[in-house]
Amino acid sequence: MQDCGNERDEVLVERAKEGDGGATEELCRRYMRMVRARARRFFLEGMETEDLVQEGMIGLYGAIGDYSPATGKSFKNFAYLCVTRRIYDILRAAGRRRDGGERALFDPETLSEGETPEELLLDDENRAEFRMKLLKELSDFEFRVVTMYLEGMSYAQICEATGRDFKSVDNALARSKRKLQRAFSRG
Repeated sequence: MQDCGNERDEVLVERAKEGDGGATEELCRRYMRMVRARARRFFLEGMETEDLVQEGMIGLYGAIGDYSPATGKSFKNFAYLCVTRRIYDILRAAGRRRDGGERALFDPETLSEGETPEELLLDDENRAEFRMKLLKELSDFEFRVVTMYLEGMSYAQICEATGRDFKSVDNALARSKRKLQRAFSRG
């Protein structure tokens, strides 16, 4: 097994396809943050973030197995696409399984990836609107916890930053999720 830390992603993919577990592990380490970021985007969609992270990792493994440099895409872009599609697929399936005709907030067809300056501006406006909704609906502690969680902090980091125990942080996130789902379903 060779050192993987300095290799380009595309080289690591080839090594992973040849059975090099170290190369696969390095790719997973490099892309875990991206997978978590994609999963956290769907905080209010009725599934636990960790479940979506696991699904995203399945998408990443698929990307490693399916990537071909002949497509002209970088592995980074291909992995992002595979992870995102896997998460969208699982959310669509979860939406179809909902009981009682409850309509899911999630519609992957309406999501954009923020490619153009106009979309980036709209994203900024949506973020500001979302932040205002957070401030209005949540207590100060809930707002702090949700903000830190969406910024990518782990439960342990949030506990340390707030001085609260795991259960308090977990309960604040659960309450926040319920409050925000109700708020967003009202419009």
